[in-house]
Amino acid sequence: MNDRLSIVKVGGKVVEEPESLKAFIQDFASIAGQKILVHGGGRSATAIAQQMGFETQMVDGRRITDKNMLDVVVMVYGGLVNKNIVAQLQALNKQAVGLTGADLDCVRAIKRPVNDIDYGYVGDVSSVNSEQLEELVKNGVIPVVAPLTHNGQGQMLNTNADTMAAELAKSFARSFRVQLVYCFEKKGVLENPEDNNSYIPNLNTELYEQHKASGVISEGMIPKLDNGFAALKQGVSEVMITNTDGLKNGFNSGTLLSI
Repeated sequence: MNDRLSIVKVGGKVVEEPESLKAFIQDFASIAGQKILVHGGGRSATAIAQQMGFETQMVDGRRITDKNMLDVVVMVYGGLVNKNIVAQLQALNKQAVGLTGADLDCVRAIKRPVNDIDYGYVGDVSSVNSEQLEELVKNGVIPVVAPLTHNGQGQMLNTNADTMAAELAKSFARSFRVQLVYCFEKKGVLENPEDNNSYIPNLNTELYEQHKASGVISEGMIPKLDNGFAALKQGVSEVMITNTDGLKNGFNSGTLLSI
């Protein structure tokens, strides 16, 4: 298992702003070796939903997806954002293909059960079929994966992009030495949200729990870190949280997770 595979999840303002997305894609394309890109696009979906008169509801950094919002995220994630990224990679002479979890039956999910909160058409990943994705990767193709899954019975589901990246990383860890990178607009996990230079270079599970209890780490960062630590526990070699500068530096800056 000597093949190195970089799985990069990009989200936040990096995806929503054209100039930052273009710069990110150039940096991502320059990463040596085999790679997969998983993207978010939450703010884009929120903006378009608002234009269509649909209200967005979030709980602990996770989107509640009713039928109207499901239509929006399928259009925005699987169409607008996904194909824009693919086109920009092709412009850099990188062979890329845009996918959702339904394509090649690569990621199935079950609709999240209703407990305290009804998340609607939100999917919790039940299985990853990475065999055909592996063939694409080994043939030099970059899969660009939107955060959408399906239940195997024709129903699309909205799935957290951080979760998608982590689940793909776990599956590929059986065949590759996987580096999972979460890339957004901040330098890493910040001790002070107002100070971009206050990032924590190394974060283990004990320190994570302390910062979560104190409120230093909250909201959308929680699912990112939960998924990152879970990936490490299931065979992923390295998990890093960084920004585009971290990509330029060969993943040498940002917050490195450890268990």
